[in-house]
Amino acid sequence: MQDASASARPEAARPAARHPDLLGEGLDGFAPITERRATLRAALADLGRVGDATAARGALRLTAQLDALEPCVTFIGQVKAGKTSLINAMVGWPGLLPEDVNPWTSVVTSLHLAPAPQTLAGEARFRFFDREEWARLVEKGGRLGELASRAGAEDELDKVRRQVERMREKSQGRLGRRFELLLGQEHRYSAFDLGLVERYVCLGDDFADDEHGADARFEAAGRFADITKSADLQVDHAAMPLRLCLRDTPGVNDTFLMREQITIGAIRESRLCVLVLSAHQALSSVDMALIRLIATVKARDVVIFVNRIDELSDPVPQVAEIRAAIRATLQAQNGPVDAPILFGSAIWAAHALGGTLPALPEDSRRALQRLARERFAGGEDPQTQLRGVWDMSGLPALYRTLAERLNEGAGREALDRIARSTANLARSIGAAQGTALPAGARPTVGRAELEARIMTLSHRAEEALVRVIDREQTEFRTRLERSHRSFLDRATAALIAHLETEGEDTVWTYEPTGLRMLLRTACQLFGTRMQAAARSVLDELARDVAAVYRNALGLDGAFTVEAPDPPRIGPPVDIACTIALDVKGSWWRRWWTRRRGHGAFAADFHAMIRDDTLPILDALRHDHAERVRADLMATLAGFVEDQREIVEALTCKDEVAPDALDVALRRKARQDRLQAIESAMTTMLKEAA
Repeated sequence: MQDASASARPEAARPAARHPDLLGEGLDGFAPITERRATLRAALADLGRVGDATAARGALRLTAQLDALEPCVTFIGQVKAGKTSLINAMVGWPGLLPEDVNPWTSVVTSLHLAPAPQTLAGEARFRFFDREEWARLVEKGGRLGELASRAGAEDELDKVRRQVERMREKSQGRLGRRFELLLGQEHRYSAFDLGLVERYVCLGDDFADDEHGADARFEAAGRFADITKSADLQVDHAAMPLRLCLRDTPGVNDTFLMREQITIGAIRESRLCVLVLSAHQALSSVDMALIRLIATVKARDVVIFVNRIDELSDPVPQVAEIRAAIRATLQAQNGPVDAPILFGSAIWAAHALGGTLPALPEDSRRALQRLARERFAGGEDPQTQLRGVWDMSGLPALYRTLAERLNEGAGREALDRIARSTANLARSIGAAQGTALPAGARPTVGRAELEARIMTLSHRAEEALVRVIDREQTEFRTRLERSHRSFLDRATAALIAHLETEGEDTVWTYEPTGLRMLLRTACQLFGTRMQAAARSVLDELARDVAAVYRNALGLDGAFTVEAPDPPRIGPPVDIACTIALDVKGSWWRRWWTRRRGHGAFAADFHAMIRDDTLPILDALRHDHAERVRADLMATLAGFVEDQREIVEALTCKDEVAPDALDVALRRKARQDRLQAIESAMTTMLKEAA
């Protein structure tokens, strides 16, 4: 890791928006999350005050988890669909991220928004590809090179190799001796501006001659763009009610299909996905790769935003036509047909924020007036017009939709986890201070023995969970392999049938949709079974732990322990990887014409598609399955760690005070407050369910 020198750090740049007050519209949708978070924060503050040192430590730990909550939304789409312009407008900072980047770049840029008095640039961090990732690109030509190699498409492979060589030469020319040293490293800055961002994510012109000096070369745009993998920018934002990450991904129509892999990784790490389409080419043939990407994500976790409606000649009827066409395409391609579809214009949003409506291009102005003739009939005050344009830009609706999804999904689940831990901690402290202890009762075992009993239970639960995971992973691998063989057999049989009826002179193609559906079904079954089995193990552990507490400490039967919910199973986005059958082009015709005889066709086809799809199976049965395993084990480990604090709280003793009545009164007040906290958490969990 490297820190940039102080002299290279830019001053924090203020946004260009003249009307940031518009940003508050739409953010009211986050009220359920912020209200629940405020309830939790107040309960934790009370817990820290009325409890002992153990309670204070537990409350601080849970408050830190609450503060760290940052739902992430990933934006995907074609190059030139306007993803970056849309994100800039959502942040209220037009021009924050470069909007006309070279489509060669493959940088995922994450904007981490946090509530603050004003919108300012904070820390910036840029990560570079590691040596393995770079080697895959430059030695094999990335995913497309691998596909071409397997398919025997020599012309395409030569083209990729030439492009790779040019890329390698440009990168080494830009960075010189530092090139090899930078791979796998990162640069950090305490502040950033557009110029700094462009240096890492936007390919510019070649650098000046050495006579201009090292500083001039360092400042040139795009210096590190070839090797930059991701950028993380911290932005303080007054209107945001909570922390939120907006992740901008490169378009997927990439020469090397490298961005596809990067975008797949970004979707895997996020809970919400926004597919940004251009109104002029919504779900064109190029977007089939995008449908594959979102088809693996649940419909409730996908939002479709059709941007650039300012370029439509007659938006009112055209919006309805585009919506119907998108629904039909999603239905035909097995996409998330129930995903919400929103329409808007990042250009309108930017002009509303900047107060520059008179500068709108004439075509854009006409589209705006046709969309809302009554609003712009004349006579409105400027502020009303600004708010009207901001509303029609679609950003308030987008924010409200995202908030609704977070309220129902990732945000609720994160708050539920903290609420369960808070309830358990409050219940244990209340028991220790007399809420459930009989008069004069004291623990019959010491802390060490109690911890040992809990650890025995946790080890037993861990062994049970490992057995469950091993069993389900074995069955999962079997289902995947069976689905793979079934697809290959059906595809080869279809090829032979074509050869027998049409002959070898008619080119045949085959869609891999069937394989993806089989794999997705296997993943869904795996996820459902894993969550059910994990829930059973966790519920049993919680019951056993509560029984140990009751027996060892003489607590009554009302004392219980909340079990954690099993973690969400992430989408199997590796299914969306492009395979040879997806790449329609001249290579397939050449592959076809070079074969003679049914046997050669069948054997070569079977081998090529088998080898090409095996990496997807490997990613599912290893990477996907291991992520599920790691998440389940981490949930169990977190629950066990919570019990350490509870054991300490249950075995602590009050100090003897001189005034017994005062002690009793203070204890009664604490008990009442702890019971109120526990009741509030229970109510919150019931309402969320």
